[in-house]
Amino acid sequence: MADIIAKRMCAEIEGDFVIFLIGMRFNKFWKVWRWGPLAAAMPRMLTELEKQPDLGLLHARMHFGFPNIMVVQYWRSFEALEAYATNRDAAHLPAWQAFNRAVGSNGDVGIWHETYLVRSGSYENVYNNMPPFGLGAAGVLKDAIGARQSARSRISASA
Repeated sequence: MADIIAKRMCAEIEGDFVIFLIGMRFNKFWKVWRWGPLAAAMPRMLTELEKQPDLGLLHARMHFGFPNIMVVQYWRSFEALEAYATNRDAAHLPAWQAFNRAVGSNGDVGIWHETYLVRSGSYENVYNNMPPFGLGAAGVLKDAIGARQSARSRISASA
């Protein structure tokens, strides 16, 4: 477990970046043979991306709340995310194709994603008594003092 930083911090990242939210919903939780392969595919993809940082994933964190699973991902760029998603030699595309063949739109398992392109200077954040988390794990943590003390000044400082 990461150590708690017992002070106010904020995270900064150089340039634009992407926040990618992806998830699945157990619509029929008893159909393990439908959602099991999908649930197992995501950890494989995250391991692959962690071992190859040049692919562009900066940080990812899974969140569980039955009947949903969500992964928050921070990417260097949309181009890196898209290149990974469409790479025939990576884990994602075969898993996506297998899902479409096995489940498709039959209603057993819900899947979704949202992609946000974050322009440099159009975000702010603060963490207090937290280990590196979210953008704080993807970017660089800085003391939330001076020009980083308030939300308004942080968003201005990141521009």
